[in-house]
Amino acid sequence: MNKIKRQFGLIGFPLTHSFSKKYFSDKFEREGIEDCHYELFPLKTIDELPSLIKSCPHLVGLNVTIPYKQKVFQYLNEVDEEAEKVGAVNTIKIQNGRLKGYNTDVYGFEKSLIHLLKIDSDHKENSFPRKALILGTGGAAKAVAHVLKKLNIDISFVSRTINKGDLTYSELDHNSLKNHALIINTTPLGTSPNVEFCPDIPYDFLSESHFLYDLVYNPEKSLFLTKGENKNTQTSNGLEMLYLQAEKAWEIWNN
Repeated sequence: MNKIKRQFGLIGFPLTHSFSKKYFSDKFEREGIEDCHYELFPLKTIDELPSLIKSCPHLVGLNVTIPYKQKVFQYLNEVDEEAEKVGAVNTIKIQNGRLKGYNTDVYGFEKSLIHLLKIDSDHKENSFPRKALILGTGGAAKAVAHVLKKLNIDISFVSRTINKGDLTYSELDHNSLKNHALIINTTPLGTSPNVEFCPDIPYDFLSESHFLYDLVYNPEKSLFLTKGENKNTQTSNGLEMLYLQAEKAWEIWNN
């Protein structure tokens, strides 16, 4: 008799860019995990979540992506302490009909950034940036901000909307970029298939002293990163973060 599969998946909209299904499907095959299946669930509104849960009785875990990392709170029975502090959820554990929210973006981003910037365990090195611009103000931006505060890196949010962030894109100038060596894109701009877009920052003011981190991982090199490389900046996409947060989610689902 075939085993009843435990089902996992990703909710968000749209999901055509996501590597999550491939990552977990490859993991299941590589590690000989035969009772699990991972699926994409593109929900046009977060209000469709209860119907999804009801229609999938073997669903035990979900990842959450744009635009629902904050909107999903209303459907959770419980929220992990760190996710509550962040104000965003990207992982849900479903057990006995109850939904508990977690944030594994924090783990993934922190481990990735420490590796990339070669930050020591005491965070005392002076070689890594002490000020950062966070492009965007959504759920992913909240996780990024949480990590940077832990690392004692001063942050400024950049938004298209006045008063939603600390700065608007139109306010960015030479001094803004000079004073913020780390620039992190948490928006979906540049994500496949819309690869011709990028955050509207003054790229001419970038230099080799800057580090550009893009949470976008599809394409591998976004226009944001390409423009940075043209100014000799250091760059990284969000693929390592994706893998790290996915493994943390797997740990939570199986704990």
